[in-house]
Amino acid sequence: MWQSVGLTLLVIVATLVCALVFMLCGWYVVWQLFLSKFKFLRELVGDAATPQAETQPSETKNERAANVPLRSRPRTARQRVAFPEST
Repeated sequence: MWQSVGLTLLVIVATLVCALVFMLCGWYVVWQLFLSKFKFLRELVGDAATPQAETQPSETKNERAANVPLRSRPRTARQRVAFPEST
């Protein structure tokens, strides 16, 4: 009698452990492939590791515009002057 109760409890515990391990492995794979890309979720989980894009210093639009000389900027099609062709 006690053997069947013990065996039943062992099967239930083993099933729960297997399900938990399977869920943790699935969460890890999904985290690595997809969820870790979102800053909001990383902050919720408390992940200290950041992707490479965030570790590089970012420049504001004004800083980028100040670094590029005005004359060397490529012009769009609307800004280009159309010269009449000489025949």
